[in-house]
Amino acid sequence: MAGIDRLVPDALLGRAHPLRPVLAGEVHARPPLPLAAPARVLHLGVMLEDGEGAAEHAALIALCRFAGQPEPQGGSRHVAVALPAGGHLIWEKRTEFSTYTLYFDGAAGTDASAMLPPDWLAGLPGRLMVAADATVLGAGEPEPDDATLRRLFDGPTLVASHMAGGGATVWTDFLLGADGAVRFLLRDRGMKDAQRGRAVMRLLEIETYRMMALLALPLAQKVAPRITALEQGLAALSARMVDVSAESEQTLLREIAVLAAEVETLAVETPYRFGAARAYHALVERRIAELREERIEGLPTIGEFMERRLSPAMRTCETMAGRIEGLSRRATRMANLLRTRVDVALERQNVELLDMMNRRSQLQLRLQETVEGLSVAAITYYVVGLVGYAAHALDAAGWPVNKDITVGIAIPVVALAVWWGLRRFRRALQKQGLH
Repeated sequence: MAGIDRLVPDALLGRAHPLRPVLAGEVHARPPLPLAAPARVLHLGVMLEDGEGAAEHAALIALCRFAGQPEPQGGSRHVAVALPAGGHLIWEKRTEFSTYTLYFDGAAGTDASAMLPPDWLAGLPGRLMVAADATVLGAGEPEPDDATLRRLFDGPTLVASHMAGGGATVWTDFLLGADGAVRFLLRDRGMKDAQRGRAVMRLLEIETYRMMALLALPLAQKVAPRITALEQGLAALSARMVDVSAESEQTLLREIAVLAAEVETLAVETPYRFGAARAYHALVERRIAELREERIEGLPTIGEFMERRLSPAMRTCETMAGRIEGLSRRATRMANLLRTRVDVALERQNVELLDMMNRRSQLQLRLQETVEGLSVAAITYYVVGLVGYAAHALDAAGWPVNKDITVGIAIPVVALAVWWGLRRFRRALQKQGLH
């Protein structure tokens, strides 16, 4: 359009945040592939173990070389490959798993493995977690009859619904077939290619996130007996706290600390899996809502099926996570309560000890004052004796000194001087905090 010029200056673009291109492209990271009907889609989800990332990258490089396309760079999270025999393979790196989605023409009846390098699928690293096979029928093809549906879906429950405002009909049973894949049958009723691609992607993501969410169920079943044992142990310790002696409080506190450590160990082992299950379940519910299902009389919709089959498992996981969290809070409260009781008992003992020390200090003060009185008498005796010797010497030297009068006068003077000196010395010590 004329008159529209670029307004952002190059100088400002040169100072762009380094993550800006990545963040801007995040919302376009997994675009649905427009899909013409009829079509066939094979979707695989694998979980890699430690050290298998290099093998996965090598497999992608081999596929790109086979297709004559540029090799993916290290750290790539999305790779789309146009295959020589027709069709496309899209690889995506998720947080916990990787997906491989193969799109090809359903009318040609091409074998999926024939479109790829020999034994390429069989050599993929990781453990297979998800396998889904979606067949898309064109609007001009006849709707499958009951015999066809029984042949394709032999499970006890057939799930079906009209979706996307009546733009398509989908059938599935969410059971692993003889080939190990969950099968979806989608009949187009006038959707555009982009709508058809989004619809198939949503179905495949529902199956993928359903399986990933259910990974938490075995863990919940495994930890349930441990949680029950810990709850019983905590209840027993709580009952013992009602009447405990000062001697057993320390023992009870140690036992609560051991139980709290076991609870925290359990809390460390489980929150990631339970949190991931919660997130995956939310994605399943969101994808189901995006289908905009309409009920087919006599058959459950995908949403109804998941509410009856998947939601109880997720509630079990939520319950286990809540029980662990509750155990942690109760153990902490009990430990704090008992620790408070121990602290109060220790403070009471400290008060008694301080009172005893105070009484001892008072007794020592009285004893010290008694000793100081004796010290005054003893020092006075020795000093007066020295005065007597001095008076006797002066008398012998011809000085007119009366020994007895001199000694008598010296006794009160010396005693008062000694008492006053000791008193000042004690006050000096008290000021310095040494007394």
